[in-house]
Amino acid sequence: MTEFIRARLGARSGARLRARLGLRVLGAALAFMALLPCSFAQAQMTPEQVAADPVQLVRNASYNELHSRGGHPYRYVLHKIDNGKITTKEIVETRDGDVARLIATGDHPLPAEAEQAEINRLNTLLAHPEIQEHRHKKEQEDDTRANELLRLLPDAFIYHYEGMVDGPNGPCYRLSFKPNPNFNPPDREAEVYHGMTGELWIDQRQQRMVRWNAHLISDVDFGWGILGRLFKGGTIVVEQKDVGDGHWETTHMKLNLHGRALLFKSLSYETTEDASNFEPVRPQMSYQDAVHMLLNNDSSSAQAGQTQTAARN
Repeated sequence: MTEFIRARLGARSGARLRARLGLRVLGAALAFMALLPCSFAQAQMTPEQVAADPVQLVRNASYNELHSRGGHPYRYVLHKIDNGKITTKEIVETRDGDVARLIATGDHPLPAEAEQAEINRLNTLLAHPEIQEHRHKKEQEDDTRANELLRLLPDAFIYHYEGMVDGPNGPCYRLSFKPNPNFNPPDREAEVYHGMTGELWIDQRQQRMVRWNAHLISDVDFGWGILGRLFKGGTIVVEQKDVGDGHWETTHMKLNLHGRALLFKSLSYETTEDASNFEPVRPQMSYQDAVHMLLNNDSSSAQAGQTQTAARN
């Protein structure tokens, strides 16, 4: 859906770059790109109301994702396995886009040479604001595309209420979905919805999208900056939750997608991302502030990321 080719494909500077690419290329992870606290669109629906009209619930959730307001940026640790390569980064969100520092590879601290290279990279970023400006512009363009796909979500599928499940912040409505044969995609990017089926969980209290689990039931074409096709059998899982004070963040994403770009180049997205250790940072923080914060890091976040990785394994 807000990370399928969310993805985090160069969008969201460094933090979930690859994730977005997969998501953006897909367009499915789009619903999970909204990161700020939501402004509630409608009153809470009962399970009986959802069963009678599940599309209305999806419209409410889509509205809340698109119209989230307020809040402040966060700092967090992102653990990623991308086609077998394992990295851990510390991310700081700012008004100028995300800033990332690599703190581990293969679940091991960086060797001295790699650590110095990362410091040099951040100092270069600090000295050349045009680099961050370019990244931020790309993020904004990707978000605009993602929001349009999110806006189409209520009409792109036929939904069915399957019952209640326990989510990370309380009870969730569980909906199944399949392509709506009457949906007419307005552009090539939205055509991806014709080949998806799966489940969508929506938080009962805040009416935010909690889990998107999609399967490709047919080959689908995509646009999003590259022309190509994703093959049947691919899967996308995106999860988000309230990490504090009504602030929603994507905490887990897993892509298993294969396809072909421009009829010749093979595409393979086998990516898993887990975000943790969320801490609020100063509102209206600039990217320069974030760079200084990361350069002065005492490695406590890196140790926290290592600990959580060990716990998962």
